[in-house]
Amino acid sequence: MTQSAIPTPQTPWAVSPQQRIATGSLIALGAILAGIVVKTTGLSGKLGFAVSFFFFAALLIFIQQLRLRDLAAAKDSLLNSFALLGITLTLIPIASIVSTVVIRGYGGISFGIFTEDMTQASVNDPVDSGGLLHALLGTLIIVGVALIISFPIGLLTALYLTEIRGTLTRPIKFLVQAMSGVPSIVAGLFILSILIIPVTQEQTGLMASLALCILMIPTIARTAEEMLLLIPNELREAGVALGATQWRAVAGVVVPAARSGLVTAIILGVARVIGETAPLLLVSGGADALNLNPTSGAMGSLPFYIWKAFLTGGTQEAYARAWGGMLVLLVLIVSLFVLARYFSGRRVN
Repeated sequence: MTQSAIPTPQTPWAVSPQQRIATGSLIALGAILAGIVVKTTGLSGKLGFAVSFFFFAALLIFIQQLRLRDLAAAKDSLLNSFALLGITLTLIPIASIVSTVVIRGYGGISFGIFTEDMTQASVNDPVDSGGLLHALLGTLIIVGVALIISFPIGLLTALYLTEIRGTLTRPIKFLVQAMSGVPSIVAGLFILSILIIPVTQEQTGLMASLALCILMIPTIARTAEEMLLLIPNELREAGVALGATQWRAVAGVVVPAARSGLVTAIILGVARVIGETAPLLLVSGGADALNLNPTSGAMGSLPFYIWKAFLTGGTQEAYARAWGGMLVLLVLIVSLFVLARYFSGRRVN
């Protein structure tokens, strides 16, 4: 009995090595032509070279595809060129911001900044004197308390809009959309005028968390709503068919199925508020000493630490502290994102 050979899967759309070499040669030719244009015309500088390079590279690849294949392939290559241009224009500012923060912030990083606060130093003292321990822990506490308050409210709002759909659905949806555009300083002024001045008369970390809740709840609610709408109705119907009540089916079937999406809502909610400065200037107090109690006394934060170093300082040490704080804040955001993605990818036992 002879065994028939298994046919190799065909991928006619795949790019062959010869086509890659030809495309690379055309890109190199486009760079040469762009250099000639920059040297011989008034279109100079990096921007002029980039515009010329994109024009010649896209044109040469368009002509190549038109000669080798057909007009449809040529149009497809042109659209791919514009898509690549959009990706490049998106990555350039991101790479520029990240590289600038890393390069300038590296000089403001030392071991002491993670073990000391600013009670015995000023922003103009040497970088190895004092630190941002109070600001780092203050940011984690303020954002953590805000998340503890905001996530249940945002999730319940999303569940009402997607599962209950009662008479208040349209007003609540309108209110959530309106709150999404509230300026951050308005949230701080609201807490200042409603709670601090007439009631507590004290700037605390809890007041800062409440101000951030106003900004976080709409983001979590809208993102969670979109994620819950992606859950197939068959899952809800299956839970009800097994005899579960509506809320039992929602809690046992719908919410677990949307877990990764809800983690995304948390990420977006934290990213929305973790760098906010205006509310914290009004309601947190911005202490230079370490305070782990959000309900009593002023509390520092990384945005306040960065703002104070830039505003009150005028020396290279103050600027180094500010850039170092920015680097720590950037690393914190990236770490939270990685942890959230890790936990969202774990399977439920």
